[in-house]
Amino acid sequence: MNKFINCILLFFLIFSCSLNPNSGLWSKRNKIEIEKNIKVRHIIKKDKILQKEINTNLKINISNIKNENNYLQNFTNNNGKTNYDGNLRNISKYKFSAIEKFDEYEPEIVLDKKNIIFFNKKGSILKFNEKSKLLWKKNYYLKSEKKLRPILFFSSNEKYLIVADTLAKYYLLNIETGNIIWSKYSNAPFNSQIKIFKDKFYIVDANNVLRCFLIKDGSELWNFKTETSFIKSQKKISLVIKNNKVIFNNTIGDISAVNTENGELIWQTPTQSKNIYDESMFFKTSDLIIADNSLLFSNNKNGFFSIDTESGILNWKQKINSNLRPTFIDDLIFTITNEGFFVVLENKTGNLIRSTYIFKNLKKKKRKKIKPVGFLVGKKNIYLTTNNGRLYVIDILTGTVQSILRIDKEKISRPIVQLQNLYITKNNSIIKLN
Repeated sequence: MNKFINCILLFFLIFSCSLNPNSGLWSKRNKIEIEKNIKVRHIIKKDKILQKEINTNLKINISNIKNENNYLQNFTNNNGKTNYDGNLRNISKYKFSAIEKFDEYEPEIVLDKKNIIFFNKKGSILKFNEKSKLLWKKNYYLKSEKKLRPILFFSSNEKYLIVADTLAKYYLLNIETGNIIWSKYSNAPFNSQIKIFKDKFYIVDANNVLRCFLIKDGSELWNFKTETSFIKSQKKISLVIKNNKVIFNNTIGDISAVNTENGELIWQTPTQSKNIYDESMFFKTSDLIIADNSLLFSNNKNGFFSIDTESGILNWKQKINSNLRPTFIDDLIFTITNEGFFVVLENKTGNLIRSTYIFKNLKKKKRKKIKPVGFLVGKKNIYLTTNNGRLYVIDILTGTVQSILRIDKEKISRPIVQLQNLYITKNNSIIKLN
């Protein structure tokens, strides 16, 4: 009797499984039906790094697109299309004492009207005009602090320059005179962008803690802690501001959005598995940028993400291996992979539109050593810097390299543009190209 009952149960079990559309017995049939009824585009095979050119004959014309609003760049990190179309012929330099570990950090120039601001290895802050004339030089460090060679991070508005450093010091200067207004120390060193919003500024410390300070006196209003790892990454943390939310990443790949007024968590989205704790020293994420209502960023773990800024829900993920800041222009995303592919994506879908290889004319031995550092989009060209001191001029229309300019033998920074001047920094000088 028991054998008879067992046989009946086995009979029903087999047939119920086969009739279940989610069962393995039906997987092949379901797959065929999906492929017939829905157009599925597999751009890149799973876990494969992009290593081929795609749609190289496709022309991409952005000549009729307006330039990005400089005011919005401060909050979105999106440089958009700049008005630069220089000839790159006239080069001038402003030299200073060499910054140690320049190639490990990402120090950036601050633009102030027609002037630019940077620093040297002892923490002296330098401001000079468009003619490379030094306007003022200020240093607010003790002798013992100067020996530690602080790396400085800046943010500015029309009145003030906010400075934070790798010694856990932060202070406020009058941007016209360079005179100090106040100076304070925090619990941990800083290694992030600084965002000014209304009467406050925001910065992330080396322990993955977002801190909110008052501009007028530097007092801390609130802080928000995220998970950290024992091994500290030297990759600079990125922040953006959208609809009264400050959105930031941390060194283990979490993206968090908090209220700008009180620091309350709105949403948090992890982008990496837990094993990233052991690899955090080598994990690098690009700067975050805002594209309409999406947050865009990529990393050196072969992931490019689009996340909804209101909910933190993933819009799409693409297999793009890059830790360079992307650029969003009129529903198109421009980026360059760590392997040297100039890639264009659709913002709404994440579809890969075109991929062209920048280093194809170089010998194979040289290709492996060259790494892209950063780029900006001009009127008709992309200007890309590399770790061997080269500036590549890439035609956006065709994706082909037009020229290569030798700036230095060592790593140079991501380029920035002010008026018709292009600025690049290296460890001991600022280089200006007209």
